[in-house]
Parts: sequence; structure tokens; C-alpha cells
Amino acid sequence: MQITKFLSYLFISSFILVGCSDDDNDSPFDNNPSQAANRQPLGTSANDLLSDTNFKSLTVEMVAVQGFEPTATAVNNFRQFLENRVFKPDGITINLRTVSSANKAPFTTEEIAEIENDTRTLFNAGDDITVYVYFADGSKEDDTTEQITLGTAYLNTSVVIYEGTLRRLGGSRPGGPSLSDIETAALNHEFAHLLGLVNIGTPLQSDHEDPDSNGHCNVPNCLMEAAIEFSSGIMGMGDSVPELDDLCIADLQANGGR
Repeated sequence: MQITKFLSYLFISSFILVGCSDDDNDSPFDNNPSQAANRQPLGTSANDLLSDTNFKSLTVEMVAVQGFEPTATAVNNFRQFLENRVFKPDGITINLRTVSSANKAPFTTEEIAEIENDTRTLFNAGDDITVYVYFADGSKEDDTTEQITLGTAYLNTSVVIYEGTLRRLGGSRPGGPSLSDIETAALNHEFAHLLGLVNIGTPLQSDHEDPDSNGHCNVPNCLMEAAIEFSSGIMGMGDSVPELDDLCIADLQANGGR
């Protein structure tokens, strides 16, 4: 799924609107049998990521272009999000390393898939399930002046965050969200799609899917809403990152999560 920012502000607005459009899950990959479990459609591994039935631990391989690493605050917030939502008794490991730029920005999803082929080193092994997150040094190819993509969950264990875009947005407006807040929201939102939200691998327990935006929640202010709002705090209290609402959490719990 793609998480996007609509660049239209009211003069009295204290919000940045962030939406999410259709997913890309048809990316080309090498036909390596040992990697097949990590080359499945979006949502396929929802239960495996949420529960400890088949996998007792989770490893997130974060690969960032040099100079475009996520903030430590965002990584810590993301870890807390995972610990709150998944059952992994043997632990959650986040490995962050850097690579040289592929010099392909702006990117198509197919180009991101090629970069994953070149840079991903960790795949499911034993009872450890792995997820790949790439922090790109640029934007998505079809960005416009009205809609900018922040990230995409494009396969069952694959996410790209367009860190180059996030860095242009973070802290760009007085009272607006910080870079770490935008990174946190993008990471949490895209990983929640890997967890099967909304109705893309994790069955609905109630009717809360947005009929106008498949894969998203119709509850206002939910992390999985098609339009996410960052609210700048009153009296300089800071920004708040959207969280999952009770209905989304109920879906995850019914599919083996916390």
C-alpha cells in the first residue's frame, strides 16, 4: 500500500493530511525456491507475522541508502509498535545497515524490487520470519504536486519507505510533524498492511473497511485510515502519530496477534 501526503493546507489548519492508495504486489523477483516464502502477495504472511504458531521470532532487515537512515526515535517507536502487536517469544531483531545509492530515483516499484534482489540478505529460516524495509534516497516515480508517496508495502514481507521524500517534508512547516513522526507513521502504517490490515490477509471482525478505499479503515483518526491526520499540539505540545483503533486491533488479535 502507498502512503501519500496531499499538499493542500487551509490557512487555519493544524493538520497534514496523509492518505494511502492501492498496493503494488506484482513486482518481479528472482525465482529462487529458498526465497519463495518471502515473495508472496501482500497479506499472505499476516498470521505468520502476528502469531507464534510457525515463527517464534521476527527479524526486520532495514537497508538504508547512506545518508538516508531512519531516525533512532522512529526505529524505537517502530519496535514498540511491533512489540505491542505481535507474539514473538524468541524476540524481535531490527538490523539496520547502509548501502550505496542505486542512482535510480525517482523509483518505479519494479526498480525497488530489483534493489531488493541486490541488497536483501535475510529470508525466513527455521522459526524466524524476516521482513525487508528499504529506505530510498528519492521519491516514487508517479508523484505529483498534489499527491506524494511516502511508502509502499508491495509483497508479503517487503516495504519501501521513500526517505528522500520524508526528509523534504519533516519539519518543513512551523508546528508541523517532525521527521521522526512521519517516519514512525509510515513504518507503522505499511507494516500494518503486512499484518493484513484492513481485510487483506487478516479477516474483518466487524464492518470497518472503507468502501471507498480498499485495505483501509473507516474509523476517524485510525492509523489505517486512507487519510491520516497529524495534529500539531496546542501550545507547542508537539505532534501525535496516529494509532490503530480498537476495531483494527480486534482484527489482529483474532488472527493471532496481541
